[in-house]
Amino acid sequence: MDSSISSGGAHGAGVALYRVMVRIRAFENAAETASQGGVSAYGQQAAGAAKVRGPLHLSTGQEAVPAGVCAHLRASDYLTSTHRGHGHTLAKGADLARMMCELFGKATGFNGGKGGSMHIADFSVGMLGANGVVAAGLPIAVGAAHAQKLLNKGDDITVCFFGDGAINRGPFLEALNWARVYELPVLFVCEDNRWSATTASGPMTAGEGASARAESLGIASTQVDGNDVFAVHAAAARLVAEVRAGGGPRLLHALTYRVKGHVSVDVAAYRDPAELAAALETDPIARARGHLLSAGVAAATLDAIENAARDEVDTALAVADAAPWPEPAAAFTDVQTVGEGQWR
Repeated sequence: MDSSISSGGAHGAGVALYRVMVRIRAFENAAETASQGGVSAYGQQAAGAAKVRGPLHLSTGQEAVPAGVCAHLRASDYLTSTHRGHGHTLAKGADLARMMCELFGKATGFNGGKGGSMHIADFSVGMLGANGVVAAGLPIAVGAAHAQKLLNKGDDITVCFFGDGAINRGPFLEALNWARVYELPVLFVCEDNRWSATTASGPMTAGEGASARAESLGIASTQVDGNDVFAVHAAAARLVAEVRAGGGPRLLHALTYRVKGHVSVDVAAYRDPAELAAALETDPIARARGHLLSAGVAAATLDAIENAARDEVDTALAVADAAPWPEPAAAFTDVQTVGEGQWR
């Protein structure tokens, strides 16, 4: 842990990191509640009408990774995400209320209600998009980084978040190889939450995992406790600086844990309850709060941050609920066709 950050630092960096994590957690909790009822992703019928429909992949418990990494990014830096990308999007600076509108499928969402949870994007802050296909964000990231290099975009970089399950898919090797061959300005961030959907990643992953595979391609890798936001922040600071300085690609392997099931309706019965209980003991927000209190930050300051996050999310829920639905004709826009669609 970086004690200067945990104590708030000259500019309250520790408190700022805490604020980002708390906002992500508040958003995820609200989105999960809003998704209850209706028909679940697995076809189960429940009482009530869901406000958020379809699969909802929550990043609850992983908040320290996007908070620690994105603290070093600019709006002009690019970011690619995964199907579990709410935290990445918020940490990159996307508007929380518009995000909620997108999850509700409303016209005022970032993508007009068409992207939803798994395909949300906000180009205004460099968020190139979440992705419902495992590992699909990796080649998009190196493409974006290659464009930055060809267009001489100064020291702007691309950050690519992906999960441990992605390292067993072809795009991982292709993307890292491409990035290394062309010395692209990209930081790969593996959020190793130990589970690939409903299967434990360890038994189906040969070798030492993401870090070892990156090193075999000549990409320097750093492993970090992904539930310690101050450790993530410190590691990301060094790696981002190296990439900005023209050092080529780097990989950050963050060990974290997915508290919720694969999707919001998944009770994760395949998981040992003792494993979850142990993981909850290292909750990143609780750990950060404890460190900040020990460093002299007032409890009232942290309580105010938590209350503000809940108020912001409550407002976002109200805004999303009142927002208009997309017009029917919108179904014919943003669609790749051999001809222009006609609304009748």
